[in-house]
Amino acid sequence: MPATKLPAVPETILKKRKQRADIKARLAKSKTRRSELATKKKLEIFKRAEKYVHEYRQKKHVELQLHREAKKVGNFYVPDEPRLAFVVRIRGINKIHPRPRKVLQLLRLRQINNGVFVKLNKATVQMLRIADPYIAWGYPSMKTIRELVYKRGYAKTEGQRHPITNNTIIEEKLGKYNIICIEDLIHEVYNVGKHFKQATNFLWPFKLTNPRGGFTKKANHFVEGGDFGNREEEINKLVQKMI
Repeated sequence: MPATKLPAVPETILKKRKQRADIKARLAKSKTRRSELATKKKLEIFKRAEKYVHEYRQKKHVELQLHREAKKVGNFYVPDEPRLAFVVRIRGINKIHPRPRKVLQLLRLRQINNGVFVKLNKATVQMLRIADPYIAWGYPSMKTIRELVYKRGYAKTEGQRHPITNNTIIEEKLGKYNIICIEDLIHEVYNVGKHFKQATNFLWPFKLTNPRGGFTKKANHFVEGGDFGNREEEINKLVQKMI
């Protein structure tokens, strides 16, 4: 009995099979490539974070050493003038003069309990003095900056407020300034780097809550036992209560 001849596979089907195999191979190669890039990026971010921690420790060690040396010879160590401030709006718009209203608008403080980072120079200090009765401000520590960005940080993308869920959104907007992760962003803000403006504009104004225990007296200056004005390092205690 003659063997049954199997029907030949149409050429169109063979071509489709080959196309599917090629696509599958390209996708697998692309996936491997993306995985390699992601691993490389994670390593780069880890190295940067490690480098920043070393820098902060070194800076603290140098300041402590200078303080000890000055004390040893009977002098006082005077640290550099602060270059960074964190400003929180604590009062509303009732009976507000147009000048402080405009300053609050320029500082992006449109709502009560909004907070922003401000680079201190002659112009911004004048602005803060004009808006003084409506704001509380001071010099944030690294811990305060880190907690604000991680716990209350939102990105401004195309005029919209988006949570910073991963480093991709940072790299898309600030990658051209060599800011590719949250640690880069914190480092740029803390050191008031050359791309400080772009970094702070990327951050949506922080939406904080009323401090635990409430304010003391908003109508009085901080040095008089009230709430508004420059608190210097004491701003860190207030922010901790408002996060």
